[in-house]
Amino acid sequence: MPETRHIAGPTPYASNGDFHRIFHEEKDSLHQLAFLLIADHQKAQQCFVSGLEGSVKGNPVFKEWARSWARRAIIQCAVRVVNPRPMDEDNPSSFDSGSQGMAAEEAAETVAILELGPFERFVYVISVLERYSDQDCSLLLGCTRQDVITARTRALQQIEMRSTLAFGSR
Repeated sequence: MPETRHIAGPTPYASNGDFHRIFHEEKDSLHQLAFLLIADHQKAQQCFVSGLEGSVKGNPVFKEWARSWARRAIIQCAVRVVNPRPMDEDNPSSFDSGSQGMAAEEAAETVAILELGPFERFVYVISVLERYSDQDCSLLLGCTRQDVITARTRALQQIEMRSTLAFGSR
């Protein structure tokens, strides 16, 4: 009986090298994601590193999913660092635009996001900017979909109000 030969092809799973390449190529947007969630440059850098480590050491994922998996790893790390809770709605952000060394040319929207309370900021970034579904957002944050909907509405209102104050009615 003839021997069966297996043809080795490319693996469908992302390798450590794939994740290192993604984190190198997208370091600015991944760091920005971490910073918008955590509102602290130093902790965002630590989250970036932890996100890379988590991606490399985590469960195998298909190569096609590697970029979104890297972003999810950043989000999961930020959730662990901040642990935003819906009942923190009256808890203001710890972000201080004056003490964080933020350049004057930073976008007004970025400042508005950073000034949201932690839970609203997380919901806004995850559901609006990252376009996660309400269900996925609620699972990541350990809350109900209604908590996500309420927090997003509040965040959008606060951002709109801040924009109106900063630029006047349009």
